[in-house]
Amino acid sequence: MTRFAEFESRRAQVLRGGSPAAVERQHRRGRLTARERIDLLLDPGSFTETDAFVRHRCTAYGMDASRPDGDGVVTGHGTVDDRPVAVFAQDATVFGGSMGEAFGEKVLKIMDHALKVGCPVIGLNDSGGARIQEGVVALAHYAELVHRNVMVSGVIPQLSMILGPCAGGAAYSPALTDFTVMVKDISHMFVTGPDVIHSVTGEETTAEELGGALTSSAVNGTAHYLAHDEADAFDFVRGLLSYLPANNREAPPRYRQHSDPGITATDRELDEIVPANLGHAYDMREILRRIVDDGELLEIQELFAPNIICSFGRVEGSSVGIVANQPLHSAGALDINASEKAARFVRFCDAFGIPILSFVDVPGYLSGVRLEHEGIVRRGAKLLYAYAEATVPAITVVVRKAYGGGYAVMGSKHLGADLNLAWPTAQIAVMGAQGAVAVLHRKELRDAEDPELLRKQLTAEYENDYATPYLAAERGYLDAVILPHETRGRIVRGLRSLHGKHRPAPQRQHGNIPL
Repeated sequence: MTRFAEFESRRAQVLRGGSPAAVERQHRRGRLTARERIDLLLDPGSFTETDAFVRHRCTAYGMDASRPDGDGVVTGHGTVDDRPVAVFAQDATVFGGSMGEAFGEKVLKIMDHALKVGCPVIGLNDSGGARIQEGVVALAHYAELVHRNVMVSGVIPQLSMILGPCAGGAAYSPALTDFTVMVKDISHMFVTGPDVIHSVTGEETTAEELGGALTSSAVNGTAHYLAHDEADAFDFVRGLLSYLPANNREAPPRYRQHSDPGITATDRELDEIVPANLGHAYDMREILRRIVDDGELLEIQELFAPNIICSFGRVEGSSVGIVANQPLHSAGALDINASEKAARFVRFCDAFGIPILSFVDVPGYLSGVRLEHEGIVRRGAKLLYAYAEATVPAITVVVRKAYGGGYAVMGSKHLGADLNLAWPTAQIAVMGAQGAVAVLHRKELRDAEDPELLRKQLTAEYENDYATPYLAAERGYLDAVILPHETRGRIVRGLRSLHGKHRPAPQRQHGNIPL
């Protein structure tokens, strides 16, 4: 046994992490340790650790007196629902989870492993940032990590969980990954902390107000999910992975194939959801839940730009990405945040072969001096670019309004959608009937004895003659006008017919999206 004494001692230290006092401090803050988090995320017993005995090589500032095995980050691979993943978890009980050279090398190595085998990589972030004692070497490895994030982007899914502080240069790596999850009250992510901001600008703020989980989820859109606690965060990540392929060469997972039940009572409910009055709002989710399998949606960035819905779902057991206007917020109109949110989601789905379903009820783009000054032309164009660039199967359903630029951008036939459908309630026009009448009949309305009565008559005529789906259908811009209860069946058959779709892009280095 004496031959293995050193091994047993070092392994015990590795499994323990930081000192008992440091572990206790972590728990008092309401946070789990790195290994506790890995146990919650991965299938029981599936984790295989790598580089457990790596130590730092820094001798500055007395660092050579403390060289714990693992160097403050746990790396390895395991499974989630029996599907392989790679993972690294920053250990806040060792050097505050700060990144140095050896720490960085471990993370880069596990990312290289994920790329080689073609599996998702998940980063559990809880760190004080760069290890000051190691100076530029620590900064170099942050840059190396960002380079890896970019190189694997669109090749393997990258997920970040912010489970403590993530500040300065450390924040940019999670920002480059596909999805970021934050936890209420314990997650913070910002470039500059409250103390530095106060010293430079005099502004008083808190870490929570500046870059807490709620701010990042609802205000700046950095986070894609706001979890109530760590267990909720890990449940979301496990659910999200169930919709994603392991890499860009694999098809999205398929769990089962539903038999065709024909028109069901649930389908019939679609006929009653959209109010007859255009001015009345409704919840677009009520439509989406009746389209996807079992009514299950996994929404992305639910609190940010709520005027548009981005969600994963399944149709016949296979993953789909859904983009839908939400009439409950700003009447479903597009603005800067909605455009950027949806554009990024569309591009993710396209990168990983996930078909895109678009549900349209949009009065157009919002306008105003502030939005123009903030760049709605340039930034709103991102959504046009994303749809036009996409090569995956794309099906669009116009539910109610599709006016102006909103019609064009939301998965129109002209941007390359494969199957375009509309309900009889759809109104497809340059603008709403009232606005069109005000422009087209300005003189008649001005000279009329009863302008209001004439306006009502002209509005009704415009809606009947021009704001209908049939003009678009006559030109082939719509493939069919269907009853609402036929929607799921048409989508099912459409996706079947588009299975294996391949549209090679023109040879080029890359396009130039208006960033």
